[in-house]
Amino acid sequence: MQFRRLGQTGLEVSILSYGASALGSVFRDIRPEEGIRTVHETIDRGVNLIDVSPYYGLTKAETVLGQALAELPRDRYLLSSKAGRYGADEFDFSEQRIIRSVEESLFRLGTDYLDILLLHDIEFVPFSQIEEGFAALDKLKEQGKIRFHGVSGLPLPALEKALRAKALDVVLSYCHYSLNDNTLLGLLPFIKQRGTGLINASPLSMGLLGTRGTADWHPAAEEIKAVCKRAALFCEQQGTPIAKLAVQYSTSRPDIPTTLVSTANPDNMMQNIQWLEEPLDEQLLCAVMEILAPVHNRTWSSGLREYNEELQL
Repeated sequence: MQFRRLGQTGLEVSILSYGASALGSVFRDIRPEEGIRTVHETIDRGVNLIDVSPYYGLTKAETVLGQALAELPRDRYLLSSKAGRYGADEFDFSEQRIIRSVEESLFRLGTDYLDILLLHDIEFVPFSQIEEGFAALDKLKEQGKIRFHGVSGLPLPALEKALRAKALDVVLSYCHYSLNDNTLLGLLPFIKQRGTGLINASPLSMGLLGTRGTADWHPAAEEIKAVCKRAALFCEQQGTPIAKLAVQYSTSRPDIPTTLVSTANPDNMMQNIQWLEEPLDEQLLCAVMEILAPVHNRTWSSGLREYNEELQL
């Protein structure tokens, strides 16, 4: 496993990290013992960063993860969780709620500190509410409940606004550095200038890059879904799953420290890790990029209008 420095935090993170959302049965119903085994085998193979949230499975993901971590020494992993989002339409970034949320997460996770705390999906509320959450981040860091802090969200303008407003240790961006969308590169120089650590998530664009088609809830336009599926079927015809190409592509760039993948199937996670040791097929990558060209860098709206006005929808 390769490791890279996460901004100015001093943390050395594995280039592939574990997104524990799957432990909350957000993709399919899982048995806790299956999730626990996935976490243990993932750590044993060198992955050292785990990301979770009370929102995933409405606290189930944190609960199952806590059961898994209870059997591991605390120095074997770095733990990131979130606060501020607690349901599909339930947001509360007040200082009091953020602090209480962290206490609840620490209890579920069986630890007395988080390595990273992120304000979760900041694009859904007025920015003044996020600024109140910033005060909680500072207080929690002073108390030693968290080591580093940051934000997560989909629209890159939301992340940029947060970075301009506060010196953040970490930002988590998803669906913007993958085969079909690499617009994160436009914000990367500013992230580096601020000394902020970057976590890239969802190299499969929440299931867009697959042959089975997306879940009904996926917000991408039908044209994007169709073109991405076409690219996935092409890869399958060449004897390579598009997931392999996507994971290799998203982890191959040295200035993107780590990429999150989520699964509750230990075999799937082991396959993801194995792919890191194999060379990227540049010829296949070029062919797939050509197929994806009609929808490349097209995304979807999320949150308040101010963050979505310039989207190519």
